[in-house]
Amino acid sequence: MNSNSIAVTEPVFDGNEWKYVKNCLDSGWVSSAGEYVELFEEKVAEYVGVRYGVATANGTAAIHTALMVAGIKPGDIVVVPTLSFVATVNPVIYCGASPVFVDSEEKTLNMDPQKAEDAIKHLIKKRQKPKAIIVTHLYGHPCDMDAIMDLAHGYGLVVIEDACESLGSKYKGKMTGAFGDFGCLSFNGNKIITTGGGGMLLINSEADSERARYLTTQARDHDIEYVHNEIGYNYRLTNMQAALGLAQMEELPFFIKEKKRIAELYIEELSDIDEVRPLMEPEWAESNYWLNLVLVVKKRFDRARFMEGMWKSGVALRPLFRPLHMQKCFRSDERRTFEKSEFLYKIGFNLPSSVSLSHEQIHRVARSLKYALA
Repeated sequence: MNSNSIAVTEPVFDGNEWKYVKNCLDSGWVSSAGEYVELFEEKVAEYVGVRYGVATANGTAAIHTALMVAGIKPGDIVVVPTLSFVATVNPVIYCGASPVFVDSEEKTLNMDPQKAEDAIKHLIKKRQKPKAIIVTHLYGHPCDMDAIMDLAHGYGLVVIEDACESLGSKYKGKMTGAFGDFGCLSFNGNKIITTGGGGMLLINSEADSERARYLTTQARDHDIEYVHNEIGYNYRLTNMQAALGLAQMEELPFFIKEKKRIAELYIEELSDIDEVRPLMEPEWAESNYWLNLVLVVKKRFDRARFMEGMWKSGVALRPLFRPLHMQKCFRSDERRTFEKSEFLYKIGFNLPSSVSLSHEQIHRVARSLKYALA
């Protein structure tokens, strides 16, 4: 690809980013201490509608911390979606616990609540009751949280929302990340706002927030002396990253508005291509449209050739995440089927979705899609 290529997603820094980061450099507060960390935590927590935010080094660290605060230990079982990024499930392994994968439903590509209940019932029959359930709001589209929360309450499960891709998305008017016992965010360079790296744990319990903060700061038990009574983690966010994040949060309403504009333009541009179906938000949700996703429903579809054609045209098209039950690191001997996730993986693709994407670029992507399918 060349300089004319259209990337999947790129950050935009048009606000106070330079000003706030320069303030960190001028003051010398560049590490994990400094005013911006607390300001950023407060701003994000207020925006999502939870009581506490605990900043972390990345989204994976947020999920790992949530599992630890929830008391997940070696031998425990955690129900997880199979169609998600690997970082959703790696922390389960860090805890010595076992993930049990659940297939997707096609409306949002997220975990199918009915199949989740089937998996839980099967585990209980084997006397292997799970302790927690992790749900992902995939590509910014909220999953059916009413069904998930009813399920979790019915079986006494801790709920961890992987909202790493869905900051600003809403389910029935309420922000994703605010439903479960824990919400987890990512501020990686490709997310709707970025701190370069970084993440955050969203919590309503004061005790859980204090526990999370303790574990993410090396479990230090004394302000002056280096006393550690537990194993902790260096999962802190730096003041410079938080300064960048605070400036990005000021721009978030504009970013979401632009993401919706881009989604609407894609729907319009692709309306005359019968073999391409854009994924749209369901009636009960508002998506941040982090990434615009299409399903290719063409018969005798050559997936590899199609992807090669898009890349040759200068469009950085990406496939869906490979389902996690198909990954070598997670494979088990248990014979279960995940037909929907495997099908969606074969026909699903993410289109360029940067906030700065122009109408002309969107038209070019649509034109490239037509040629590649032909």
